Amino acid sequence: MTVSGVTTPTAAQGATAADEHPFVSRIADYADTILRPAALLTDREGVRAERIADFAQLGLLNHVAPEQFGGAALNRDCDRRLHEILSGACLNTYLVWAQHAPIVGRLAKTLAEGSALPGIGYEILQGRVLLGAAISDVRRFPDHFITATRTPSGWTFSGTVSWVSGWGLNSVLTVAAVEPSTRTVVTAFVPVDDRTRAEPLNLSALGGSRTERVVLDDVAVPDGNVIGTQPLADWRNEDIGTAGDARAHHFGLADAVLRELEQSSNPQANKVASVWRVRVAQLRTDAYALADEALASRDGRHRIDERLATKAACGEALTTLTRALVVARAGHGIRLDDTAQLYARSALFILVQGQTTDVREVQLARLAL
Repeated sequence: MTVSGVTTPTAAQGATAADEHPFVSRIADYADTILRPAALLTDREGVRAERIADFAQLGLLNHVAPEQFGGAALNRDCDRRLHEILSGACLNTYLVWAQHAPIVGRLAKTLAEGSALPGIGYEILQGRVLLGAAISDVRRFPDHFITATRTPSGWTFSGTVSWVSGWGLNSVLTVAAVEPSTRTVVTAFVPVDDRTRAEPLNLSALGGSRTERVVLDDVAVPDGNVIGTQPLADWRNEDIGTAGDARAHHFGLADAVLRELEQSSNPQANKVASVWRVRVAQLRTDAYALADEALASRDGRHRIDERLATKAACGEALTTLTRALVVARAGHGIRLDDTAQLYARSALFILVQGQTTDVREVQLARLAL
């Protein structure tokens, strides 16, 4: 079994002041000693419940929550670094966690602005609940979406969610549904029960993430479980910022592959790593700067062409690096007990994860050059 060993981050690997934060340092140690060595097994057998129990104990289920709720109140830089560390160690486990973590940040922001939270929101801030995400189908409206129908006491959600990761581990879903006549997006918490049933997906990549299709069978959603409502146009403008940027897990996976190329006994593999370490560092700097600028502007389309181009370039970097590792490993690189093929499949997954029409067109246009 080929698995990279524990490596302390260096400046060349993009280490920042965030690595000195005690919480980040503790998670980095856990990722290197627990997640990374088990990554191949997790990909085959799936993320286990005890891993989520570990995350709860470590404070990863509410790391951006205010300290009054037992959270670490991490800032944006530290949060990004955590995403890099976890995705680089085990992308399957990361995907389950990454469905949950942003909602905690959203609830913390809502609370800071003085707004009330749904009752379950306080349990989430305390790290007692693992959420699943059922949000992205809004992108496909009107061809495919979860329907929201108004009732006297709330809403009824119906339809099939294309992707939910962590199924069997999460007890609550964050669902975004559309009321079609008014084109209103309703986002709410939906408990997992007998009216939410899963249909298996046979994924060739990230199969250990426990990702399933989930049918919502006329689920009653009381007003008290609603996080917010907004016009579809506003939702789409915000979503551009989510789907249009290269994100931390791109760089977490890239770093994992670069580590193993650097540790190879093949001098040419070392040379590939040397060249691409610098290129990936620049892509990371550019991506984060563009994302931060767009966030500050409050305009989802701010410098969107540059952000999309950067995201496409990151996808190409990942496929190039993982291909290089497969080549360096030769026949071993396509065996199921080697990380090279795991990373290669993971890179393909990232190419289509969160892919909007704009992202796809930019990706294909670059490949046609």
